[in-house]
Amino acid sequence: MKILAIGNSFSQDATRYLYGIARADGQSMKVVNLFIGGCPLDRHYRNMLSGERAYSLELNGASSGFMVSLDEALYSDQFDVITLQQLSQAAPYYKTYQPYLDALAAHVRRAQPSAKLYMHQTWAYEANSYRLCEEMKLSQPEEMLSLLRAAYNTAAAAIGAEGIIPSGETMLNLSRLGIEKPHRDTFHASLGVGRYALALTWYGKLAGRDFSENTYRYFDVPISEDEVAIAKEAARRALDGE
Repeated sequence: MKILAIGNSFSQDATRYLYGIARADGQSMKVVNLFIGGCPLDRHYRNMLSGERAYSLELNGASSGFMVSLDEALYSDQFDVITLQQLSQAAPYYKTYQPYLDALAAHVRRAQPSAKLYMHQTWAYEANSYRLCEEMKLSQPEEMLSLLRAAYNTAAAAIGAEGIIPSGETMLNLSRLGIEKPHRDTFHASLGVGRYALALTWYGKLAGRDFSENTYRYFDVPISEDEVAIAKEAARRALDGE
């Protein structure tokens, strides 16, 4: 399976361990992430028009050292799955998606007509954090996730997406299951259990594979076996819609 994520640091978080999880399961996978920190849909759209080599190309969870344009990535291979997402602070509000999302989806489909297009649902910020309470003016992560859920559902319907990768559901599940800090800085995923749970979510959704016995353990920071079990349960619940 070959996956291309047109995203930012949130897709970077979500795909960090994805290749390794697939490899541990005996599956062949290529994971390409187009990285610009804090990149919203309107900037992806402008990059589409300009052809600027604005993206750091990440391959299988690591930087390749190359800068590429959107089209250079799109035409570099035949991808099975391509993902789109909105900037995290704009993502709760569907009005920020358009007209950029429609144009990007059409462009992607012209370049990769056989690829399945997914929306990558971003996640809520940490409870009581400045970004949640002061910047977003929201009282609880559940409130932010409810807005995200509605916006991504509308976005997926608008472009006829194959589906939504429920990363936001997974991150909130981590908190509910006892992970005290699923975020590393109140908004990005933690380098260990947060990124791991997100990658499991992507793997389960896109590859359709069971990960309950997956043995991948090469994390950027240590994760206990209890945390591994919680990450798997958080992802499973998200995928099952619990």
